Amino acid sequence: MVLLLFSSVIFAAPRMKALIVDGQNNHNWQQTTPVLKKLLEETKLFQVEVATSPAKGADMSGFKPNFAAYRVVISNYNGDPWAAATKEAFEKFVREGGGFVSYHGADNSFPEWKAYNLMIGLGGWGERNEKDGPMVRVRNNEVVLNDRPGPAGHHGERHPFQVKTFETKDPIMSDLPVVWMHAADELYDSLRGPAQNMKLLATAFSDKSTGGTGENEPALFTIAYGKGRVFHTTLGHGTEAMKCVGFITTLQRGAEWAARGTITQKVPKDFPGPDTVSLRQ
Repeated sequence: MVLLLFSSVIFAAPRMKALIVDGQNNHNWQQTTPVLKKLLEETKLFQVEVATSPAKGADMSGFKPNFAAYRVVISNYNGDPWAAATKEAFEKFVREGGGFVSYHGADNSFPEWKAYNLMIGLGGWGERNEKDGPMVRVRNNEVVLNDRPGPAGHHGERHPFQVKTFETKDPIMSDLPVVWMHAADELYDSLRGPAQNMKLLATAFSDKSTGGTGENEPALFTIAYGKGRVFHTTLGHGTEAMKCVGFITTLQRGAEWAARGTITQKVPKDFPGPDTVSLRQ
């Protein structure tokens, strides 16, 4: 008699390829890109590479990342315009179903690039104003657009603040506390843009006592651009703010959703509550 023995082998799913774009920024991309890479890779969902542009003022014509080779692109870039061919390739990538994550200062970039501003929904600085679109406001738990004239992009002093879920049924926000305390950070306000095909996920109250607007400002949101999915986080000014478990979790889940439209990650046990910041070293 011959016995045939079979062993069950569990094969891990291949990691999704992700690309971080950096090289120019008014923020310290040299410090924040390694953190972004680490946070994405620790999910075991992503294989992360980095494309670093030439320095500010240098020839950008040779900067041509192969966006199509990736499932999701994370922008940590705010600098000189890309070459026309690079912009066209990025538009095609997102329009045809690629994922895109706009991280913090990336929404300051490319004020003159129409398609990019449609992708990010809202942006700031770069001489943006009412010509670039309205501000998003919340009135009676409804999203309204405010086209009052004025500049786009501002923040008060850095401080810890609460983030409040606006869209509880969205997969990125599913099972998260409705209100959680974020670490000391810049609270972006007065952002403007096309705000088309945009879903507001979470807001943060910009208190006048800290130099803010007195409004519930968009903090996390998604945008549909063609077949592509865009996750936009205004949070994470520097490496200290990026230690916040709320920032970490929403970045990781937002990147997964942008890459494939679903969420497999569970909410971590150390996720912050409404009153206390939760940090990881």
